[in-house]
Amino acid sequence: MSSSPPELDPGIAARLKRNPDGLVPAVVQQYDTGEVLMLAWMDDEALRRTLTTRAATYWSRSRGEYWVKGATSGNTQRVVSVALDCDGDTLLVKVDQTGGACHTGDRTCFDADRLL
Repeated sequence: MSSSPPELDPGIAARLKRNPDGLVPAVVQQYDTGEVLMLAWMDDEALRRTLTTRAATYWSRSRGEYWVKGATSGNTQRVVSVALDCDGDTLLVKVDQTGGACHTGDRTCFDADRLL
């Protein structure tokens, strides 16, 4: 007998307000400094995996697949906490970042193009 993988807690799933692609933006922040590192996307499965493993798992819109931050680069994110905003349409993921958070190697995805 095969069992299906566990699903996201129904109480959490009911509170999520997803975009038309079934995704919720996840603002990723360094837990101890408050530094905003990046923005990524999660669906129910990515959020379930993140909550279960404490390894930041996201949905890649460009590749169309799940990715665990740092699985290939070594720049990992150990998840400290996850919160849902008051509207249920954005997640705040507080992590302990190892190495750069941006795919360019920068500490954050907001280091390169300061507008003001």
